Order: sequence, then C-alpha cells, then structure tokens
Amino acid sequence: MNVLFLCVGNSCRSILAEAVFNQLAPPGWRAMSAGSQPTGQVHPRSLTLLTDQGISTDGLSSKSWDHLPRSPDIVITLCAAAAGEACPTYLAPALRSHWGVDDPAQATGTEAEIEAAFRRTYDILRSRIEAFLALSLDQLQPDSEPLKQQLDAIGSLVP
Repeated sequence: MNVLFLCVGNSCRSILAEAVFNQLAPPGWRAMSAGSQPTGQVHPRSLTLLTDQGISTDGLSSKSWDHLPRSPDIVITLCAAAAGEACPTYLAPALRSHWGVDDPAQATGTEAEIEAAFRRTYDILRSRIEAFLALSLDQLQPDSEPLKQQLDAIGSLVP
C-alpha cells in the first residue's frame, strides 16, 4: 500500500509525515511525499527535528507530484486551508483524505517559538500517523468508504 503525503512546498509537513510513516509502518506499507509547487529543498529544521527524534532522513527530498516513484493508493493532503493556503488537488485515482496542519516554515517569532511550531507540527502528524497505523490495516481496502471515513476522522486529531 502506497501513501502519498501532499502539500504545496514539500519541505516540512509532507516530509515529516513521510519519514515518520516509513519508520512506523508495517511491511507492505510505504509513504512518499510531494508538493504541487515544491521548494526544491527540505527545510533544515525538519531534518534536524527528524534526526533528534531518531528518524532517518536518508532519501528525503523536495519533489513534484509529477515525479512520483509509484502510484499512490491513498493521498493525504496536509495544507492548512483555514490559514488561506491553497490545497493541491491530486487528480489521479486514489482514496483522498485531508489532515490540515499549519506550515511551520511560515512560523515567526523567537527561535524558541519557531522550534515549537515545528515540534507541534511533528507531534500532530505523529499522533495522526499512529492512529492510522492502529487501524486493522490488513482488513482495509484502499478504495473503501469506511477507510476514508476513518482517515477523515483521524485528520481532526490534535495531541
């Protein structure tokens, strides 16, 4: 099962989600990330945070959804539409869900406040990914309405 985490820049949120998912996922499940308008580089704070959490950053890169290594079965968008961010629409066949998260790359303030924004994003994504992976994955079909409903509900979880 292939999961695509999608946002606009593919430098923070989707990168964090890809790395966390791949660390926690059972065999046969794989995540990738992409952006509708990729920045071309992973945000250094994302890499530092992942490393601090003991999560591999090998192979992470900011890339376009036009260059995916495989077709996704599930697409999870991470843009924060409530913050006025345009959410990309993935048009290929896949189950879609939305897990809106504020972009920590847009955080302002002191170093501590910016670090806290990255950590908050990481914590939200990790808790949602853990909830996703706690589902009875072997019984789920990627095109099922029950799975979509469960993923949509997970998208509202806040730790």
